[in-house]
Amino acid sequence: MSRYPVNMDCKPQVEAFFDPATNTISYIVKDPNSSSCAIVDSVMDIDYAAGRITYEHADALIARIQQQGLTLEWIIETHVHADHLSAAPYIQDKLGGKIGIGSKIMVVQDTFGKVFNEGTEFQRDGSQFDALFEDGDTYMIGSMQAFAIYTPGHTPACMVHVMGDAAFVGDTLFMPDGGSARADFPGGDAATLYDSIQKVLALPGSTRLFMCHDYGPGGREILWETTVDDEKANNIHVGGGKTREDFVRFRTERDAQLDMPKLIIPSLQVNMRAGEVPTDKDGNPMLKVPVNTL
Repeated sequence: MSRYPVNMDCKPQVEAFFDPATNTISYIVKDPNSSSCAIVDSVMDIDYAAGRITYEHADALIARIQQQGLTLEWIIETHVHADHLSAAPYIQDKLGGKIGIGSKIMVVQDTFGKVFNEGTEFQRDGSQFDALFEDGDTYMIGSMQAFAIYTPGHTPACMVHVMGDAAFVGDTLFMPDGGSARADFPGGDAATLYDSIQKVLALPGSTRLFMCHDYGPGGREILWETTVDDEKANNIHVGGGKTREDFVRFRTERDAQLDMPKLIIPSLQVNMRAGEVPTDKDGNPMLKVPVNTL
């Protein structure tokens, strides 16, 4: 049984926005008893080859919130994504709200601050974010209490955010036929990921789980919602009683075969800054490409 304060009687309205360029799903989560809402895992569009950033995906979220007359209170990042860029500051500038992430962002900032040779001007204390969550921390979205579960393994800073009967799992889990995310990034660990997944699977069985990514295994349609019970019974990597040892063996062998995400270099530089694009000494937006370091 979960030790976290789940309120299964609170059923927020959840609207999903799929970004086909990165297979990312962003969410607007509305408090059922007020006009307050949160955004989870927003996307900023980038044409990496052209060096051009745009905001079509973020603008769709903004337009929807404005159309419904909602008040944005939180912009949640489940972790420092390596496969898409966050639009958090762009959205905050348009709608307000606090940007929140797990406190272990500081570990990620320290690791990749060195990789990208960011120098002393890059703060590694998480101060780019408005809130740094610890395991079990609660916060309010209108009258709805939300809380964060620390779920490292994919990255050191991963957190699952539970809002009423809905949990936003980031890359801790995929749909049952997708299994789980890789655990070979710096600070990742397959055994730790397995243990984190068990925290999620200890939530009430009917808890709605919302994925950050889906890749349509076997050519099926893109999906993003399942339940704890479904994952426990059917997840191909951890369901049906699969052991920690089985998972670690499979995940380690599988990860060794995977290429790096196409957008890992720009994503890490931007996302460890809460979505801000770094600049050169003249103040121009500029991304670095480290060689033979990732």
